[in-house]
Order: sequence, then C-alpha cells, then structure tokens
Amino acid sequence: MANIIYGMLNVARTALITQQKALDITANNIANVNTEGYSRQRLNMEQNEPVRYEGGTLGTGVRANRTIQRIYDRFLAGQIAGAASQQGRWDAQLETLEKAELMFDDASGYGLNGAMTEFWNSWQDVANNPSGYTERATLLANTENLTMVFNKLSRDLSQVQGDSDLSIKGAVDSINGLTSEIASLNLKIAEVEAGNEHSANAFRDQRDLKLNALSSLVDVNSFEDADGYLTIITANGHTLVDRTRSWDLTTETNANGFQDIFWESSSGAQQNITGDLSTGKLKGWIEARDVIIPEYLTRLDDMAVAMANAVNTQHNSGLDRNGDPGLDFFSPFTGASDITVNGLIVNDTNLIAAAADTEGVPGGNSNAIAVAEIQHRLLMSGGSATIDDFFNGLVSDVGWFVSQAKVNMDHQSTVSLQLATYREEVSGVSMDEEMVNMVQFQSAYNAAAKLVSTVDEMLEALIAMV
Repeated sequence: MANIIYGMLNVARTALITQQKALDITANNIANVNTEGYSRQRLNMEQNEPVRYEGGTLGTGVRANRTIQRIYDRFLAGQIAGAASQQGRWDAQLETLEKAELMFDDASGYGLNGAMTEFWNSWQDVANNPSGYTERATLLANTENLTMVFNKLSRDLSQVQGDSDLSIKGAVDSINGLTSEIASLNLKIAEVEAGNEHSANAFRDQRDLKLNALSSLVDVNSFEDADGYLTIITANGHTLVDRTRSWDLTTETNANGFQDIFWESSSGAQQNITGDLSTGKLKGWIEARDVIIPEYLTRLDDMAVAMANAVNTQHNSGLDRNGDPGLDFFSPFTGASDITVNGLIVNDTNLIAAAADTEGVPGGNSNAIAVAEIQHRLLMSGGSATIDDFFNGLVSDVGWFVSQAKVNMDHQSTVSLQLATYREEVSGVSMDEEMVNMVQFQSAYNAAAKLVSTVDEMLEALIAMV
C-alpha cells in the first residue's frame, strides 16, 4: 500500500516539474513575442517508463523531453536568405542610381539641357548682331557656364562612383564581422548541444539573423552538418565559415582607383572574386560603379567631345573681328570633366569668329549662324542623332535604369515580406495560442498540486491506521 502511495507522490512530483517547465517555456514565448528572429519553442512531453506491478504494468507519470523543440522550417529559412540577397542587390543599385538621376535633373533650368540651349541661342544672338560686345560677352558667359555644367556633372557622377566604392569597402568589413560572429555562434551551439541533451535555440535564432544579414550583403550558400555547425561558402565556392573558423574578405585598389574584392585562403593566397558575385548589396554597388555609371560618363564624354570638335572645326573656318582665322573655341581636353573655353577668347571677345572667310568684318555673321546650326547636325550615334537627341536619350536611359531597379526592388521586397509573413505563421509567437497553453499548463499544474495534497492525506490516514 505504501509503495502505491509513494508511487503516486512521484507521479505528482514529475507532473509538477513538467508542467512548471512548460509554463516557463510559454512565458519565454510570450516575452519574445516582438523579438526579431525569435522562433517559438515547445516542450515535448512523454510518459515515464512504466513499472511492473502484480503481473502487469503501472504508469509512472509524465516527463519532459530534455530537448526543447524549436519551431523552425529550414527550407523556408533558405528561401528568406536567398530573397534577402536579391533584395540587397536591387536596394544598393537603386540607392546609387537615384543619386545619379539627381545629377540629370533639369527641372530648375540650370542643368545641362538648359545650358546647351543657352549656348546655341547665344551664337544666334551673335549672328543677329556680330559686332555687338554684349552679345559676344553673353556667348562667352554662357559657354563658360556650359563647360562648368559639363565639369560638375562628370565630377558628381564620379562622386557617386566613389560613394559606391566606400560602401563596398564598408560592406566587406561588415561581412568579416558577421562571419566571425557566426563562427563564434557555431561553437556555442555545438557546446550546448553536445550529447543531444540540450537545445541551443537562442543561439540558433541569433545565427539565422546573422546569416540573413550576411546574405543581404553577398550571395552565399550554407548548410548545417550533423554536429550543428553551419558552413558558409560564397556562390563561387570560397569558404567563409567552416565550423568555428571564418575566412576574411579583403579589398585592394585596382587600376581604375576602385576597390576589388579578394578572398584570402588559409595559405594567404588571394583570389579576386569581384566579378563572381551575382546578388547581394555588393553586386548592386559593383554593377552601378563599374558598369552603369561608367556608361553614363562615357556617353557624356562622347557628347562633349563631339560638340566641342564640331564647334572648333567650324570656328576655325571663320574670321574674327580682326580679320584673322578663328582659333579653337574650346581648349584641348579629354572629356566632360575638363572641357574649358579657350582662355585667349575669354580675354578678348574680338577673337570670336562670327564671319565666314568670304565675308567682311566686323559685319559678317555666316560663321556664327553655322555654329548655331551645329545643334541640328546628326553628329551622334553613328550619324543618326543630334547632340540634343543624344543627351535626351541619355537622360531617358538614366530614368529607365532607375525604374528597372525600383521594379526589381519592389518585387523582391514583396517576396521578402511574403516569406517573412509565412515565417511568422510557422515560427512566430501567437499570443492567443500561448494564452490557451498557459491556462492548460496552469490547470495541469494545479491538478498535480491537488494530487500532492491528496497523497499527503492518504499517508496521514495510513499512518493513523498503523
């Protein structure tokens, strides 16, 4: 009889311990309802081993599994990391291209399009009054303004490249920090879960957050081995994390003055992986810095060179107010970044060659008219577009690149949001569910406590009988 009573007491004891543990886990879930990356936990209960009693078996209560289950979908986590990588690429590219787009904004009338218009109009004004000092001075002022707009636009675009380069260098530092932290978390998880008796759920949640942050910066592949270690490699197969060790990325200045990305092996050998990246913010910044912005600059240079060469050639064929052949109107230059007006002409408006060589001076204006007409010549795109058409096409393409990046960014943001919502449905904390669980475990705990009181009364009765 006593054995049965003591057996009941043990059942009540394990029930109290188990329900208390279940309440602790429920409380932890509720506390972390708003914690980013938290995966809700669940206590798995199972029967204690039964004992043989009078030819049969007798149950011995309940026990909690040592391993606390983490509600987690590994396949979904991989999709979230992949979406973060794609979103990172378009986010970085959009950020860069929107900066570049601002450089081409001509809404105020002080952009390149407006400066070009004033330049051509000034030549027409000189043609209308070729001997007028005011018209010639205005032409020089508008020409200097045009060259400064060219210079500034080129300089500003180069600055956008430089900003992207700084972002790349900063991202590499962030990547190295994240891989080091993931390697450290690998060690903590392995230590806690050694022997498969305990769960490192909090560390696993932290590691997933680090992996998502890493994925947003660079495209990586990851897999977990049987010991709980997460291995991370770049898309082109270079290891970033292996068990408790991490490999750093480094940057080196290339021939263009920008940073290339290198992976450093265990032996110290470095491999350039700049061109191997396909997603992540690094890809977005690299693509904008090395492909899109250089295309803008090249087309801007082509426009400046074609315009200046045509004006210089036409100006050389005319006569200035002194009756001498026209000088180069623009000084020698390489592109939009350093185009300038001939300093001799700036200092002496009489050197503007408005007259044709067949006309008298100072009244001749045919050459000024010819220069003004250059704006209508098909000088660009293999003789199929005027300078204005070419620039308008460039502005259109700048807007198109921004639009495409925004469309892709919005799409990936939607995908990421949908995956995040699905993750919350799978792994997130439901307050309604946790409150139901709390009531359920509390009731079970109170019942177990009542069982203890009942057993105590039975023991007292048994002792009284003895």
